[in-house]
Amino acid sequence: MKSTVLYGPRDIRFEQRDDPKIVEPTDAILRISAACVCGSDLWPYRGIQPIGKPTPMGHEYVGVVEEIGSAVKTIKRGQFVIGSFVFSDNTCPNCHYGYPSGCMNREFASGAQAPLFRVPMADGTLVATPSMPDREMIPSLLTISDVLGTGWFAAEAANVRTGSTVAVVGDGAVGLLGVLSAKEMGAEQIIAMSRHPARQKLAKEYGATDIVTERGDEGVERIMELTKGVGADSVLECVGTQEAMMQAIHSARTGGSVGYVGVPHGVTLDGEELFFEHVHLMGGPAPVRRYLPDLIDRVWKGKINPGKVFDLTLPLEQVAEGYRAMDERRAIKALLLPD
Repeated sequence: MKSTVLYGPRDIRFEQRDDPKIVEPTDAILRISAACVCGSDLWPYRGIQPIGKPTPMGHEYVGVVEEIGSAVKTIKRGQFVIGSFVFSDNTCPNCHYGYPSGCMNREFASGAQAPLFRVPMADGTLVATPSMPDREMIPSLLTISDVLGTGWFAAEAANVRTGSTVAVVGDGAVGLLGVLSAKEMGAEQIIAMSRHPARQKLAKEYGATDIVTERGDEGVERIMELTKGVGADSVLECVGTQEAMMQAIHSARTGGSVGYVGVPHGVTLDGEELFFEHVHLMGGPAPVRRYLPDLIDRVWKGKINPGKVFDLTLPLEQVAEGYRAMDERRAIKALLLPD
């Protein structure tokens, strides 16, 4: 098969590689129905996160089970399934506590931007849909694998409640689906921070009540104005930079909560400054596997349509253009469809 490999900064190739095989009896092989480019893929693509060697890319995936190992019990051939970007056994103490992304045997997914994909710990990682989905539903189901699940975790980690005031730092797919998640959790005022008209429009469709274009200290000032000097009850940090993290922390009210899910790059926290902020901080890799059944149900019943974050659709072989479009902010998120 041909699959996506990153060789170095902005050097993405779609090249011939061996088909994946069953390695462990707990493995499954999926025929990918849809994959995509993630905002976190742009860190190594831009050279900010060094890779050291050619690296298969892609960690968001949905598809049909083509082959299973001898020990797989709950997943069957022919099922349409969704899995997390973290492979987990769903049996260890951390999984049972609700954090499969911190599984004691976890592996981070890579290589899903391809026609075929090997999933270790298939019983613990994959969840099947009720039946084969309509083609139109597949993009929304794909978001559950990472960006919707991550936005949902950001809202949960930030303690969003009915009637909450929420601020969302970041207008990429995770930030936009953080807006949707906050709305689903009952937030009353949702402030989306964005400078891009298309993203502002989608944020409003998903439930944003206010748009703030300023960043840094000016962005904090605008949030304080919108909250009558109090600050937001909950802040979702969906970028991963120093500016975004500090903007999130300073935008929260005294006693408020920050849910941070942006993969951190160069983020440092001053202990004394944090001490006097009186904010709760919670974040990390989202426990997507925990949310899969609920989020699948919401999409399946048409309660939410997170697939709108895909504003560019390409054949898988044109994956390099998907990376370029997102890198240049010509696209929010690129959907990749195998032949």
